[in-house]
Parts: sequence; C-alpha cells; structure tokens
Amino acid sequence: MTVTELPAPPTPAAELPPPPGVHLSAPETRAVLTVQDGILRATREYLSEEGFTELLPPIIGPVTDPGGRGSKQVDIDFYGHRYKLMTSAILYKQASLLAFPKIFYIAPNVRLEPLESSSTSRHLAEFHQIDVEMAGAGRDEITAVVEGLVRHAVGRVVERHGRELAALGRDPEVFAALLAKPFDRMTHQDAVASLHGIDHDQNPDAEIDWEGEALISRRADRPFFVTQYPKGSRGFYDREDPAAPGTLRNFDLLAPEGYGEVCSGSEREFDYARLVARIRESGENPAKYGWYLDMARAGIPSSSGFGIGVQRLTRYICGLDKVWQATAYPKLPGVVSP
Repeated sequence: MTVTELPAPPTPAAELPPPPGVHLSAPETRAVLTVQDGILRATREYLSEEGFTELLPPIIGPVTDPGGRGSKQVDIDFYGHRYKLMTSAILYKQASLLAFPKIFYIAPNVRLEPLESSSTSRHLAEFHQIDVEMAGAGRDEITAVVEGLVRHAVGRVVERHGRELAALGRDPEVFAALLAKPFDRMTHQDAVASLHGIDHDQNPDAEIDWEGEALISRRADRPFFVTQYPKGSRGFYDREDPAAPGTLRNFDLLAPEGYGEVCSGSEREFDYARLVARIRESGENPAKYGWYLDMARAGIPSSSGFGIGVQRLTRYICGLDKVWQATAYPKLPGVVSP
C-alpha cells in the first residue's frame, strides 16, 4: 500500500509526539496506557453483562463511512479492486445485526484529517473506537447504553487506578457529578443559540465546530448529550426524525472541561428506498454501496448505535492536554511518524 505523505503542519516542535522510545518509556505514558487498558476491560465487562456480543471488525472493504469535516479515505489495491481502509465500521455494524441483536467492536480506524486539525489537540489520523449497535433500539435506549458504559468505565478507573490518576495529577473528585447524576441533554438548536449568545459564529446547519464544542463543554460538570443535528450535517445512515423533518434522530456525547465530543451515534436508517434517496441527496452514487444496499433490500433490522473514541475518552479521564498522549504510536494529521 502506498499513501502519499503530507508535509508536516506548522505545529511547534514541543507539541509533537517524541520518538517512540522516549514516549513509551515515559512514566506518564505507562500510567495513561494502564488507565486505557482499564477502560477497555471495563467496556467489555459492561457490554458483556448487558448481553452484547463482541465481534472482530473489518479493516478494509469496498466502501466505508463517507466521513465528514474534510477527512479523506485511504485507498488500497485489493487484488485489482479499489478498497478502503475503514474510517468507521458503521455499515458493517448494521450488517452484523443479522447474526446477533446486540454487538460491539473495538475497532481501528484511519482518517486523513485536514492539516488544520493537527492544532486542535483532539485529532489523530489513526485511532480506535468502541463501536456498538443494538437491533430494535431507539435513541433513548442507546443513549442509556452510552451513559451506563461511560459511568461504568470511569467508576472502574477511579476504583482500580487511583495510583495512575495520582501520577497524572488527575483528582478523582472531578468525576463526582458524572458518577452521581444523570447526563444532561440539549438539542443542536439550543447549542447553537447558546454559542450565538457568547458571540461564537456557529453555523446552524452544520455540526458544532471544534471551538464551539470546547466552549459549551467548559461549562459542564459532567458529560452531556447534544441531539437532533440538522439533516445534511451527518451521514446518510442517520435516521431522519419523522416527527421533525429536517432533523436527525442522532446525538453526540460531549465531555466536560472543554474536552468536547467523545462519542457520536444515532438511530439508523434501514429502509432500502430511503437509504437510496439519502445517498443521492449526499451527492454519492448508490451503486458504490451495492453490497450494503442489496442487504437492505433483503431486510436489515432497525437499530441504533454509537462509536466512542478510545483515545478521546482516555484523554478526558486522564486529564491530558493532547490526544496523542493517549496512544502508544501517535499519528497526527500530516506528521510522518512510525
């Protein structure tokens, strides 16, 4: 596989990851990765107890999540066919429900993010997601799974990894509200109004931008959901709300303290005709998604699901400045690295 190397972005050298030997041998890195291991153990513990089956995710396929915010897909030559590295396994999660009604992956993803995202402290070109899908679930049911999973993971870290949190200077008391109170909710429309109220020029027809997410999440004492994003701001697989045309039955989970989005999810579109229409509305050719649409024509379950960024959740729980500190082999957008 050949990937065109991008020029390094104009990021100060002090903000770039150190060489692997330095990064991996640092006590702080070992503490972070120990906490991350605890998060993944707690994830499997919680989801298994809730009846979810873990499957191994695909890494390549003829199509992947079309993505957004300027990210690009990576092509590979698969025996003369043009395949993609997964930017998200969403289409395969829906397919997997034909085998089991509740599934999850710990899934690797590759997205060539725009160079300007290297300065956000929260973007990686290679990252992992906790990907979950549940047949027959609506948005309220799946957000309850998100909330339960995050609370369980944080609780396990506080219970089992106090030494690592102390080494990182992270006071477990910052999680008191998360562990004790339900997560709040606001609509996308309310989030936009809130940002306009502090003179942040948020586009009402687009996802909340990175600065906007940081601004509204700094006000929170625990994670909270933003729901009802406008149609056109997300992928064709997010179900349009029949009771509120033009909006989607989806959500983001934003972490407090300015950390912003750590999870995205939605009720899924599963009807063949509506999927074709949505794909065309997005400017893509439905033929590109042939295997997926063939499956939808034959019938796939209604469902809801989500993806939690493992490194982003680790960054929040550990109180890190940069998301690259939450991975063993960081790959920042545009930065050539091992």
